[in-house]
Amino acid sequence: MTDPVVGSPRRAGWWLRGLFGVIGLTALVLGYVGFESLLPAQPETVHDRFDVLYYDLQLFVFGAEPFQNPGPYPWQLQVARFAAPLFTLLAVAEASRLLLAAESRRLRARRARDHVLVCGDSQFARMLADRLFADGERVIVVRSTPFGPLEYRRRRYLGVTGDPTSAEVLRGAGLPRAHTIYACGEDDDRNHAIANTASRLVQGGRQPPRVYVLVNDSEMCLSLQARRLGAAGSSRLRLDYFHVDDVAARALYRHHPLAGPAGRPTRVLIAGTGSFRRTLLTETARHWRTRRAETPAGVVLPPLRVDLVAPDAGTELEIATSRYPFMTTVCELTAYDSDLDGVALARLGSGRYDRIYVCAPEETSGLQFVLDSPALWQGAESCVFVPVYRQAALAAAFHGDSRHDLLDEVHGKLRLYPVLTHACDARLIGDDLTERLARLIHERYLDAQRRAGRRPGSAPAMVDWSRLPESLRRANRAHVQDIAAKLLDLGCVVAPRRGGTGDASAGEAIDDRIEELARLEHERWCRERRGEGWTYGAFRDDVQQRHPALRPWDELPDDLQEQNREEIRVLPEVLSDSGFALIRLAPGLPAQRRGPADAG
Repeated sequence: MTDPVVGSPRRAGWWLRGLFGVIGLTALVLGYVGFESLLPAQPETVHDRFDVLYYDLQLFVFGAEPFQNPGPYPWQLQVARFAAPLFTLLAVAEASRLLLAAESRRLRARRARDHVLVCGDSQFARMLADRLFADGERVIVVRSTPFGPLEYRRRRYLGVTGDPTSAEVLRGAGLPRAHTIYACGEDDDRNHAIANTASRLVQGGRQPPRVYVLVNDSEMCLSLQARRLGAAGSSRLRLDYFHVDDVAARALYRHHPLAGPAGRPTRVLIAGTGSFRRTLLTETARHWRTRRAETPAGVVLPPLRVDLVAPDAGTELEIATSRYPFMTTVCELTAYDSDLDGVALARLGSGRYDRIYVCAPEETSGLQFVLDSPALWQGAESCVFVPVYRQAALAAAFHGDSRHDLLDEVHGKLRLYPVLTHACDARLIGDDLTERLARLIHERYLDAQRRAGRRPGSAPAMVDWSRLPESLRRANRAHVQDIAAKLLDLGCVVAPRRGGTGDASAGEAIDDRIEELARLEHERWCRERRGEGWTYGAFRDDVQQRHPALRPWDELPDDLQEQNREEIRVLPEVLSDSGFALIRLAPGLPAQRRGPADAG
């Protein structure tokens, strides 16, 4: 998607405007013909053709001097004397509509509800708003740059001009009634200011909106996610931070999954030092882990072989694997400390790669390198991917449909991947840290239950995340949002993983207080279930909302108590999977704040 996705023209509006034009032109022509035929009958009034033209124009202002004399008048003039004022009335109505359009848009924006709010002047904000509108969302855009009338007409969504950090401007855009807010400016601090303002405006009884804040530095984004995870229980907002590289990397494998060839390991080459490299490396490992988990029983999918080529490849690989330890369990990683021109082409002779990624720091030079390197095309079984940020139009020229392919894709071997375009995926942005951790917690639960001998599908929770009932998804999200309270009780915080095995004392704190934390988790779960109308029952009944675990901790059978203990034990592993580690700061602090599920 290189150009804005715009709505189709309102054909009814164009037909009406065309009809107005026909009425006006008809009145002008018939009036001229009528007055010209009146010339012999009233020589004292109509002297020449200039008088004819003057009286013809007077018809449009509700009168002409010849009508002060008694008729009869030619039929052309009879038609024109009514058609011309009608055209004038229609023109006045259309002019009034245009003059009042801005005020009408402001009123509609202020009264909007269940809409999406996109704040920011950046290119990404414009692309995201267009994508959301194309997906059927009701969109309101807030930006400081004024909207032009033609832009309103092309995009067909509402726009509010003003400072998106201002509470009055956001209130005028209907923020208190929006269901999702995106802060997507080029300045990170202004994006944070939008989130702060949103937090103040949504205080009340209604369901708070989701707020997604764009952070333009990937390391800062991870650090802020850690801090948000530690404070999730202190705010009603469902808030998360995102980086375009992370969203685009997940979109890449959703649209272009790796196909494991039969009879040999799958091989991937990632070359270059561009910003997309680390995210791509991590997401490649995650994708392969998912592929292995989905492999039917009895079929062994070998580790993915990944070669990293860059002057700092060894250092980069060490940083990535220390932050995400799972990578070494699903991939065979090899680093080649060399520039792209040197090692990449030489290594291709040792075997073909199933996929090649070229992540150059300067995308124009990287694209030029790929276009001028036939050995890359020959060395790729499928294709060579080139991530680009500013070359979305060129990507469309390569990868349009069959009628609009302007450039040769080298028999499908070359693929430009426009990062910003694919990062405008509301579903993947919405698959935020809370959602991913909740899904991971559920996967760990399924693994534990299978090891205990329970069959998939034997209970409502014994299904994968995509088929899990929404009520159970909410329970897992609430478990994630309660992590902040658990960390406070332990005297621990979450931080981006910087290497090693993490803080051993944090693991010891969990082991020392496993019984207390498991009890607290069970009590939190009971409060949440009762808040949704569930009651105790000897047997589970989802229709009547009865559950046998809704009873005091001491009355739970041993297997259910152990299930709660296991949920606490896997917490460091769940956080580690997302690049975080537990750090212990104090022996333990009294609980000062709790998540929304803990109230009452």
